Amino acid sequence: MMETVYYYGAVVTVSLAAGIFAWLGLRALGRFWNEYRNTFAESTTANMTDMFMVVDPQRLFVVYVSGMVVVPAIVWLVAGDWISTLAALALMAFLPWMIYRLLRQQRLKKFESQLPDAFMMISGSLQAGASLAMALEGLVKEQPAPLSQEFELLVRQLRIGVDLETGLTNMEKRLPISDFIVATSAIKIAREVGGNLIEVMETLAATLRRKAAMEGKIDSLTAQGRMQGRVMTALPILIAIVLFQLEPEAMGKLFTEPVGWAVLAVVAVMEFMGFLVIRKITSIDV
Repeated sequence: MMETVYYYGAVVTVSLAAGIFAWLGLRALGRFWNEYRNTFAESTTANMTDMFMVVDPQRLFVVYVSGMVVVPAIVWLVAGDWISTLAALALMAFLPWMIYRLLRQQRLKKFESQLPDAFMMISGSLQAGASLAMALEGLVKEQPAPLSQEFELLVRQLRIGVDLETGLTNMEKRLPISDFIVATSAIKIAREVGGNLIEVMETLAATLRRKAAMEGKIDSLTAQGRMQGRVMTALPILIAIVLFQLEPEAMGKLFTEPVGWAVLAVVAVMEFMGFLVIRKITSIDV
């Protein structure tokens, strides 16, 4: 009788302890989920605002979490391999950051390509007798995004009393482009020492155009080398896929045996290092 009482007492105690630990775990998980969702929403809002894009962060978070669950599940059902599933999970985890980085690079590149025309327009407005503020307002009306968006923000700051040097410094923080930083430095110096701002604008536009032409020539000359680098990087992967289709039993050991995992790790490291070396050789800084 006593043994039965002790037995049921132990079962009740263990059940209560398990319930308490489960409740604490769910509570900690819920706290982590809320903090991660808020952090994701804040970073997404800041990044999208920086690019003048309006996105619902909560809806984007739902899509992000759904992708992290659905895509690895589909990979697991199709491939049945935990390595491929983990790779898909890692890809989905870093996908938002990769997309944001790509969009930001494209935006900065487009802004940089618009600078020569913008400086020539400002120079023409100054020659016509307009002030620098009026020239910037005309630039905002005539030029497309993203240049018009960034300079519109500068014009708004000037209207509320921010001086031009501070506004240009804020633009440099948002747009870390070396050519733009050099241009804004030249404008600041010309205003401080009383230089000819029209001549400075024309010189900047001509210099940026020559630099863009030189970069275009370099890109065309190194295009073949970059393509060869991509082909040489993708060739071992394509050969591995073909061999896996021809000899699935032999190639399957790469994914099931520890030695195969080590071989895959070495191949991945060498592939990555080779890609970096080829990209370093074919990239020339102007």
